[in-house]
Amino acid sequence: MPEMRFRVRWPDASEELCYSPSLVIKDYFAEGQTVPLGDFLAKSREALEIASERVRAKYGFACSAAMDQLARIETTGKAFANQPDARVTICNFEE
Repeated sequence: MPEMRFRVRWPDASEELCYSPSLVIKDYFAEGQTVPLGDFLAKSREALEIASERVRAKYGFACSAAMDQLARIETTGKAFANQPDARVTICNFEE
């Protein structure tokens, strides 16, 4: 199963390298794209849940690394929840 990483820039300009066990992230985001925080969180949740289920279908168990990544994304996102104009940039994909 092709895994990948994707680098995001948070509203405070910090960057994080995120993990996905599947290329499905590319179905939700594009390099250089900037999206509202809420959209980023929702799309990340959907994509990483799909990625985890793809692992389950292939190996018989969900991908805990995808769910850990989702938890980190959601935790970081909470720090910016009070900023109505908070946006996240998808810097690049690393396959």
